Order: sequence, then structure tokens, then C-alpha cells
Amino acid sequence: MTEATLIAAGIDLGGTKIEAQLFDSGWNRLTSHRTVTPKTYPDLVAAMADQIAWVEAQAPNLPIGIAAAGLINPTTGLALTANLPATGKPFPADIESAANRKITYVNDCRAQTLSEAQFGAAKGYRSALSLNLGTGLAGGIVIDGRLLQGPSGLGGEFGHFALPAPTVIAHDLPIIRCGCGRLGCTETLIAGPGLARIVAHVAKRTLSPEDIVGLRQTDPDIAKCWAIWCELTAELIHTLTLTVDPACIVLAGGLSRAPNLITDLTAALTHTALPGFPYPPLLLAQGGDTTGARGAAYAAYLYRAET
Repeated sequence: MTEATLIAAGIDLGGTKIEAQLFDSGWNRLTSHRTVTPKTYPDLVAAMADQIAWVEAQAPNLPIGIAAAGLINPTTGLALTANLPATGKPFPADIESAANRKITYVNDCRAQTLSEAQFGAAKGYRSALSLNLGTGLAGGIVIDGRLLQGPSGLGGEFGHFALPAPTVIAHDLPIIRCGCGRLGCTETLIAGPGLARIVAHVAKRTLSPEDIVGLRQTDPDIAKCWAIWCELTAELIHTLTLTVDPACIVLAGGLSRAPNLITDLTAALTHTALPGFPYPPLLLAQGGDTTGARGAAYAAYLYRAET
């Protein structure tokens, strides 16, 4: 492999693994290098530096982007992470210091949005919004090929909107304290664990999200719970459309793989949307396990080109 074949590198940092990926000029993944995510902060910083050193050994001076869950406070530079031992630490700065080079650090859901807008399901749309329906709930917004970013760094944290009161009241749903500290965030009932909470509360059964998806077309009690989940998710899509009016909405994450999800959500939207107005098409993410790293790599490539 020669330096000329490579254009950028992305590092996908998750709670269990760290994977560096190298991309060519067509934004195809050429090779990758994976390691286990350490449990302590010093070891985590060292592991990130080691991955960057691996990238440097393949091709020096590539733009390198890191896609990771959590937030970086733009004022203090300190991290807020649920599945990494980095909360309260100047994580991006410490990585740069340990690696002795600049990196571009992007929230993983925002990186996924950029990747889908540039290379995946939303390619060709002027604006795109993504909604990651996984263990948590978040996304991002891309307009004209650029992530929409503001001074707070919070854009895309859709999981921390308040749940819609009419739906909560109509189905007597529980109000749960979110991991962020607030009560009744959308994430508490729409993310994967939230779907399981609906089933536990309404059907009085303990099931995994995967089991719920498998039973929803044959079990009447589970079908009722699925319909409630679709109603809540349609309300969120309605709110996002009123706020952003994207040209398309890309669904990603574990729950996005539920068969006929788009059909079910589109049907729920007919009861939620403003009558007679068009709503953005719902699309399924295409990037697979390359999407976060590729989005971060592309963000780093854009940053390098613009500075």
C-alpha cells in the first residue's frame, strides 16, 4: 500500500472496540486495525495514540478523524461520555498531546450523518437529518455537504427532547429519569431500552428489543406496544420536520433493522403530520460498520482542505 492510494483515516471509538480505518480517494475502506477499548483513562489515551501511530506507519500525515459517542464541551474542552472513561477529561487535547499531531474529533452520530449524506442513503439530497435508534437516541443534520454545528455542540441530541404529553397521557406511559438527569426525555422510551420499557409497563413482560421486533406481528400485546412506540417516534419525526424541514431523514441503529420499519412509521405519521403537507422520505442507513469512521475521516479531510 502506498501513500498515494490513501486520502484519509477514521477511527471508530466505541465502548468495546477501537478500529482505525484507511480510505482511498473513492472513499472505500482499504484496511483496518482493531483493538479492545481500555477501561481506564490513561490506557484509553494511550490506545488512541497507538491507533494513530498505526495510521502514520501506513501513510504519514493523513487527515485523521475520530468518531466517538458523547459530547465535548466547546467552552472547556472536557468530555461527557457514558460508555468511555473520559468524562471530565480534556480527551481530544490529550489524544493530540499523546500522538503529537492534530486530529478531528466528531460525535459518532454526527459522523454517521455526514457519511450517509455524502456517500450513503442521503447522497444527492441537499439536506439530511439522521436518527440513530440504538441503545441511545441521537443524530445529526447535514446541509450542502456540511454538518450543521453551533456554539453549544448539542445539535443532534434529539434524545433529550421532552416526550409528547398527549401520547404519554393517552397510554399512561411512565415518566423516567434520563441518564442526562432530566425527566421524560424521548430517549427513555424511544431508544432500544425504551421500547423494552414500554413492553414492561404496558404488557407486563420483560423482553429484549430484538425479541419485541420478532414478536410484534404475531403477538397482539406486543403489537400494541409496537404501535405506541411508532406513535412516539412519529411525533419525534414530526417535531424534527417542523424544526429543520430536511429533504430526507435517515434511520440508523439497531431498531432501524426491524422489518417494515419505514412502512410502520410512515403509517404512524399519517395520524401525526399536518394534513396535506409533504413530509421528508424515511431512508435506511447504508454505511454499515464503516459509516462512523468514514464520516470522521471525511470531516478531517474537509478540515484539512479548508485550513
